Amino acid sequence: MLTGCASKPTASAVYLEAEPAAPALPSPTPSEVPSPAPVQGGLKTIDYTPAPKGFPADPDVGSTAQLTEGLHVLKKTPVYDAPGGTARAYLAPAISGVQLVMPIVEHRADWVAVLLPSVNRTVGWLPPGNYTTVKLHDQLLVNKSAHTLTWLRDGVTQQSWTVTLGASATPTPVGRTFVLGHSTLPGKVYAGVDAIALGAVPDNPDAVATGLKGAHIGIHAWYRNDFGYNKSNGCIRVPKPGQQTLLSELAAGTPIVVVA
Repeated sequence: MLTGCASKPTASAVYLEAEPAAPALPSPTPSEVPSPAPVQGGLKTIDYTPAPKGFPADPDVGSTAQLTEGLHVLKKTPVYDAPGGTARAYLAPAISGVQLVMPIVEHRADWVAVLLPSVNRTVGWLPPGNYTTVKLHDQLLVNKSAHTLTWLRDGVTQQSWTVTLGASATPTPVGRTFVLGHSTLPGKVYAGVDAIALGAVPDNPDAVATGLKGAHIGIHAWYRNDFGYNKSNGCIRVPKPGQQTLLSELAAGTPIVVVA
């Protein structure tokens, strides 16, 4: 479920931009490519619940540089804490029935680092193989001090909206994350429009209401023209026309960065 929204992403609303192409990566000599370490037993598969610990921090957590490539694993695959490092968990092709696409943030010796879902501001490393890539053309920038959400395509601003963000006790997490999928939400408060589920989770899950434990951050419409404030449970409230635009234009894996 989304923070303040009480719904998980649904598979029917998620799509890849196009038929995935094989990753176009450098081809170092075998001695330059760290081999994956043996996988220990008992590893968890990353899902909609809080992710396992031990993954490194996003090295460019506040960067607004466009991420242009997404990664989709083809089968259950171990994800590591460094090239040639320790496998900390598995990644599956889908989360809650939704196809999982994660932005690629770094290439190193034929390994790739991706932003991870269900844990904030962390990356995981995958060795060559077992995945495909897609082009990412869109990006969302959220400026907390200005209360704005801006949609860019190929680096060019398309539209911008005044939004309401998390209250002081339940702030919208800063840093980079991405679109998981869409969610159909009940109730008039969401203006009858689907929400967008993000990979990010509340920084302090104990601060949210009991019914929202284990929830993710989302982008959703609101039933009142009440924007430009810090009032939500961490979600990003967008005017209904803006939400409808984002739902129709954004693919799974679209990166979003929240800056202070």
